[in-house]
Amino acid sequence: MLTYSEFGAPDAPGLLIVHGLYGSGRNWGVIAKRLSDVAHVITPDLRNHGLSPRTKTHSYPEMAEDLAELIARIGGPVDVVGHSMGGKAAMTLALRRPELIRRLIVADIAPVSYSHSQIQYITAMRAVDMAHVSRRSDAEEQLARLGVEPALCSFFTQSLDVPKKSWRLNLDTLAAEMPKILSFPDLDGQFDKPTLFLSGAQSSYVQPAQRPAIKALFPNAHFAKIPGAGHWLHSEKPREFEASVRAFFGY
Repeated sequence: MLTYSEFGAPDAPGLLIVHGLYGSGRNWGVIAKRLSDVAHVITPDLRNHGLSPRTKTHSYPEMAEDLAELIARIGGPVDVVGHSMGGKAAMTLALRRPELIRRLIVADIAPVSYSHSQIQYITAMRAVDMAHVSRRSDAEEQLARLGVEPALCSFFTQSLDVPKKSWRLNLDTLAAEMPKILSFPDLDGQFDKPTLFLSGAQSSYVQPAQRPAIKALFPNAHFAKIPGAGHWLHSEKPREFEASVRAFFGY
């Protein structure tokens, strides 16, 4: 069972927020607390991330099943927000178990395969000398010297267990399964409930050419962009992101 945090009244409408690659539920704490005035917000750690179980495999059908088990535990159906890898996991869940989801927001990702890799960040995290890490900033400085941009240095070190001098990420499995993470499973069916593809205006992850593929799976898809935001739109423009969630879900 996935580890998760809860915010808000248990009898409020359920909202599941699914983080992206190298993240954890704690990345969404501020937005979750703010949305907890109207929703029962659940922020899980996906498998191989945070405090959730470590496994040797990391596929979208497996992540979707993990989320289905969590929804069964907390009670559904729920609204779902998924960012990047978490967006693909949420889309897989919506296509396989549509009865578990009321409405869906997919943040800066499409149901397609991508050719870029994220393996360079695993290389950088593996290269951090934990013997010289006594606080998060020590690891951030090392990552910066390894060429990681400042915003990502801060993001990655939220998954650092400083006392144990280790990452709360199963880097070995994530590296081995990177082709699956970059792809999207071939799934039948459609999710015809309201779905918002919310992108950063400065991001290239969701392109107009992908809309036919999106509409084939999500016929009730809507599209919006947050000005001035890139792929990490929820951390770059948190208030605008929150406002978009409230507007689409009617909170």
